[in-house]
Amino acid sequence: MAAHAQERRGVSRRALLVGGGAAAVLGGVGYAQRDELSRLWWRMPGNEKPRIEGEVDLAGAEWVAASTANWRRASRPDDYTIDRVVVHVIQGSYEIALKVFRDPTHRAAAHYVLRTSDGRVAQTVRELDVAYHAGNRAYNERSIGIEHEGFVDRPESFTDAMYRASARITADICDRYGFPRDREHIIGHNEVPGADHTDPGPHWDWDKYLAMVREVPARSGDAQV
Repeated sequence: MAAHAQERRGVSRRALLVGGGAAAVLGGVGYAQRDELSRLWWRMPGNEKPRIEGEVDLAGAEWVAASTANWRRASRPDDYTIDRVVVHVIQGSYEIALKVFRDPTHRAAAHYVLRTSDGRVAQTVRELDVAYHAGNRAYNERSIGIEHEGFVDRPESFTDAMYRASARITADICDRYGFPRDREHIIGHNEVPGADHTDPGPHWDWDKYLAMVREVPARSGDAQV
């Protein structure tokens, strides 16, 4: 709670820097400064992007809203650049993940939850918003988290249906936000700086997964990288 309150105060202080004369200043600064001022503007209260309740970012996903205690409202990618996908394994079932993400005392949620048996996908947090999933504030702000049903020590958790469904989600995210489909930008929870988690674990087949991600046809108008 204290950490999130500090974070909100930090945003408010930065907002003051661009209040009042931001529009007038934009014309006289360099591109890098202009970009930063634009990002700060989007972080100011009342400047959020419009949204529709229950809307999903991924076609075919089921909307199952996480508690508002488990994520922070934002306007990504205008306020925070998105350039990472973080792969998680739940250490439990699909149903358990959806249950704990709805629990305000859990203090964590990922954007997507994926079922092992058939690749069914639920979206619990909008991609616009910062989900508390990575255990690192900067990585929460820059990434989209995908939770996979299963256990890190049970290789049978990782079915072809799960890998293929997850690969489609990840390829779609990479293409929409314009970052490469590679291991630098698609990482495990255990690779987040400061993370104390071990998922997706030793049985997650990165070679197989990345090959499937790269096999997904590029979105219309998007160049695959």
